Amino acid sequence: MFSGTYPWLMAEYNVWQNEQVYSACATLSDDVRKEDRGAFFKSIHATLDHILWGDRIWLTRLSERKYVAGKMGELQYTSFDELRRAREAHDQELLDWARGVTPEWLAEPLTWRSGTPAQPRWLLCVQMFNHQTHHRGQVHTLLTQLGIDPGDTDVPKLPILKV
Repeated sequence: MFSGTYPWLMAEYNVWQNEQVYSACATLSDDVRKEDRGAFFKSIHATLDHILWGDRIWLTRLSERKYVAGKMGELQYTSFDELRRAREAHDQELLDWARGVTPEWLAEPLTWRSGTPAQPRWLLCVQMFNHQTHHRGQVHTLLTQLGIDPGDTDVPKLPILKV
């Protein structure tokens, strides 16, 4: 259904968007980033932490990599600087992984949870990237409410594209 370029494109988009969002968040104080703003994961910091947690869970399912991840909602990083470094490192790992994905691999079924039917890998890749976008959109909204413009989010404006 999806070509081998789909994960690569979304991984590139992920890097671009995370750079924009984390740069915008770096302009805030730690207290402001960690303030409960009524989002699903309460704060900007906790939402960013959750996105990384989700990426690690999904990449563990989709690759040979194994990540240690706590329970959903438990902070992996209390320091924004450490979270940002971990995010940047994971973005590179995700990009390296996505560059090796083939259409044949995407078409293969994967059982990722005991008791659930196998699903094509392309569908699970869509889920991983959709999860990022969904929660990053929440952070974008919180930043906008604070008067901060995190930048453009349109895929055709991805800097590496020559569209």
